[in-house]
Amino acid sequence: MSRRILIIDDEDDIRQVAALSLETIAGWDVIVANSGAQGLERAAEHQPDAILLDVMMPGMDGPTTFRELRKNPATAKIPVLLLTAKVQGPDQRRFADLGVEAVLLKPFDPLTLASQMAKVLGWE
Repeated sequence: MSRRILIIDDEDDIRQVAALSLETIAGWDVIVANSGAQGLERAAEHQPDAILLDVMMPGMDGPTTFRELRKNPATAKIPVLLLTAKVQGPDQRRFADLGVEAVLLKPFDPLTLASQMAKVLGWE
């Protein structure tokens, strides 16, 4: 079954590598957004099956974007996985306390990203 994934990340390289990985390895459809604001628009418009959301972005960061997604009835139920280079314990707990499905670490392995996501989301 093909899934639709929205990647929200301000870094071009991360978006491209993640998109290529998910499209090539899992055969999923990928939509990208380069900011939290653009991500909110694309999530409402495309209704993805899941969102891969960067934590550190200028303007609207990942946690703020996540809270805004939850406020909108059209996007409130979409599972969100945070993507972060912050691996300290307090950060991990703070992110987990938001209510996201999972916290994935950067740098991620493009060969296993899709399987990590599928496992967390119960798509296996």
